[in-house]
Amino acid sequence: MLLFTGYTVYSMSIAEQSLLSFGHQLISSPDTAQVVFDLYIMAFLAITWMYQDCKRLGKSILYFLPFALLTLVFVSVGPLLYLVVKPSAELSKT
Repeated sequence: MLLFTGYTVYSMSIAEQSLLSFGHQLISSPDTAQVVFDLYIMAFLAITWMYQDCKRLGKSILYFLPFALLTLVFVSVGPLLYLVVKPSAELSKT
């Protein structure tokens, strides 16, 4: 998780264009737009799962929000971090 997040931060810091301009470039072509749509469908499914899991565990919306925001921006970082910080006892219940 640390290596993946570190690589994400590194690649974003050396990028020659902003995240928004990169996203616009990706959705300007039908083939790459399809990949972006697939990623965000998976992101919304992950957000839904994390929300339901937080509700089931009695966690507040404030606990859930950082993971959801990370998921909306970086897609996989939010759910991965959610699984990393979730205690192992709670993982066995899901």
